[in-house]
Amino acid sequence: MAERRPRPAPSAKRHGWRRTAPAGASAASGNGGSGAPEATPAHPSPAPPEAASVVQAALYRDGVRVATPSSLADTFRELREQHEGMAWIGLARPTEAELLSLAAEFDLHELAVEDAMEAHQRPKLERYGETLFVVLRAARYLDAPEEVDFGELHVFVGPDFVITVRHGAAPDLTAVRRRMEESPELLKLGPEAVLYAILDAVVDGYAPVVAGVQNDIDEIETEVFRGDPEVSRRIYELSREMVEFQRATRPLVAMLHSLMAGFAKYRTDEELQRYLRDVADHVTHTSERVDGFRQALTDILTVNSTLVTQQQNAEMRALAEAGFEQNEEIKKISSWAAILFAPTLVGTIYGMNFDRMPELDWRFGYPFAVGLMGIVCASLYVIFKRRDWL
Repeated sequence: MAERRPRPAPSAKRHGWRRTAPAGASAASGNGGSGAPEATPAHPSPAPPEAASVVQAALYRDGVRVATPSSLADTFRELREQHEGMAWIGLARPTEAELLSLAAEFDLHELAVEDAMEAHQRPKLERYGETLFVVLRAARYLDAPEEVDFGELHVFVGPDFVITVRHGAAPDLTAVRRRMEESPELLKLGPEAVLYAILDAVVDGYAPVVAGVQNDIDEIETEVFRGDPEVSRRIYELSREMVEFQRATRPLVAMLHSLMAGFAKYRTDEELQRYLRDVADHVTHTSERVDGFRQALTDILTVNSTLVTQQQNAEMRALAEAGFEQNEEIKKISSWAAILFAPTLVGTIYGMNFDRMPELDWRFGYPFAVGLMGIVCASLYVIFKRRDWL
């Protein structure tokens, strides 16, 4: 945590950024009012833009809001006039000009500003001099599509300011600000207390997500054993969300332990220490639940694959049995067709209209033909019966 110190003079310069000049300062300076022009800085600071993406900016003293500037320029000016005040500036998807203006005013490190300009950063905590830079991944559960929506929050915490840069719908920092303003005893602890409130809001936002995911997993288990053909896609999509959820929660454990390790060095208030330990406990619990969800989804996917394989094997077995039964019927039909074909063949031969055919005038010709038909049919029947065709 950053130690509260007097705000440096506006002319101070660090990390390649330059502070804007105080309101009403002369454009010329020199010894004895010589009017010599000031040297142009290597990195001139941009003029503070109007608050196109500023959600809210406020100044606080002793835990009470004392001003609500309408633009970044007014915020900078009024903060310079405050001796014991704290600025809390909230932005949502700010422009590059707005971030550069903040960087010039509050001496933000260019690497942290570059990260804040681009979303898709991993959760982390970095210290640049007296300023902490924190990246958080917030999450919320959307009931209608039954999916998890992730947002990204960048927080700059200095001796007398807190700047939040939000990419995404979550978390609701308006509620955080309202909660802190209703607890002036906590807010008067300074930027460290605001950072705690933001961390607590992000971690509390994980609880509905955990409940929603648990309900989804219960539904998926039912669908798996019911044989729903779309369940594999749902398992895959939820598994991907759990990977993102794990990436959001797991680094927070180390981040909070890093903050707690600096309690003594930065003389963090004891009550605030207890609050941060409570947040760390909640993060650890959430991270363990997310790990359990990933393992559960892996097990469910394995069970689903096994059930699908068993179903496919059963279907193939049923097809094989149907083919076998069909083959048996074909053999029976073929056997009877062969038996019936034999007398037809003999009768056909003797039914030909020729005058000179052997045995046409033989006395025993007819009995012989009928007997021959019977012998052939009986022989075929015995042969097919022995081969289990009949």
